[in-house]
Amino acid sequence: MDEPGQLKRAFIDATAGAIAGGISRSVTSPLDVIKIRFQGFVQLEPTTSWALLRRDVLGQSKYTGMLQATKDIFREEGLLGFWRGNVPALLMVMPYTAIQFTVLHKLKTFASGSSKTEDHIHLSPYLSFVSGSLAGCAATVGSYPFDLLRTLLASQGEPKVYPNMRSAFLDIIRTRGFQGLYAGLSPTLVEIIPYAGLQFGTYDMFKRWTLAWNRYRSSNANLTGTDSLSSFQLFLCGFAAGTCAKAVCHPLDVVKKRFQIEGLARDPKYGARVEHRAYSNMYQALRQILQMEGWPGLYKGMLPSIIKAAPAGAVTFVAYEFTSDWVESMVT
Repeated sequence: MDEPGQLKRAFIDATAGAIAGGISRSVTSPLDVIKIRFQGFVQLEPTTSWALLRRDVLGQSKYTGMLQATKDIFREEGLLGFWRGNVPALLMVMPYTAIQFTVLHKLKTFASGSSKTEDHIHLSPYLSFVSGSLAGCAATVGSYPFDLLRTLLASQGEPKVYPNMRSAFLDIIRTRGFQGLYAGLSPTLVEIIPYAGLQFGTYDMFKRWTLAWNRYRSSNANLTGTDSLSSFQLFLCGFAAGTCAKAVCHPLDVVKKRFQIEGLARDPKYGARVEHRAYSNMYQALRQILQMEGWPGLYKGMLPSIIKAAPAGAVTFVAYEFTSDWVESMVT
């Protein structure tokens, strides 16, 4: 039998994953709110301050840069505006990371033939990518309604369309039915396959490279104890993995957000309303965004997205590694 047992291992992974996700989400919430505001702004508009000087700009953006967006949100909504939608976000992120790390460990155990975490780092990049993708898909399906509610609450601005998560939930059920809670699930899954695969695949790759570097330095200095990484090295590996994954997959995230905010009757200063069923499918959404907003439309919120994803990935991985060891020491 595996040590620890299968049920105990699943409990360790789920608990550590949930705690790590909660910590990471709370720390990076302000960046996520700014990112969603950029992604949800529907208009042919500049997305940086210098673009306002171009003559072909047809309208002025609500948000023209990260600093200006931060000032506006703070002035109009106060400090708590940066944590708008954080409760449904935590309800989404904590089960998401719990499911993700639990499924990931099971898949890596199956692929490597060992339940020991230290053996999983030696999996091929292909198997790391596939394991991460499948774990991400399972976690997405299990937590998606909370992601939808989080996006709606973070996108609405002032005055609020929904005062709380319950009112948003009931309105979706009334206007769109139960399937409305899964609006945008298809583009989300299309996004999560490469995103989760790249994030976990590159994280394992960076860990292998760092371990090899540690061994190389130790061999030259005649030192021992090179089979582990420092917390700072884990942070850097997670930071780099989050950056790579988000940079590649950001356009798919923009499309997903547009599906999620369909029908949201927010103030026009936060962007044109995305009508219900405005996009029939993901391909049509991509074409419409390109036609109306150009290529920059697919990269709205790119800077805050990467600035958020990089530390979020780093904090999640470091918190998981340490929390997993702590929980395992408590239950064994």
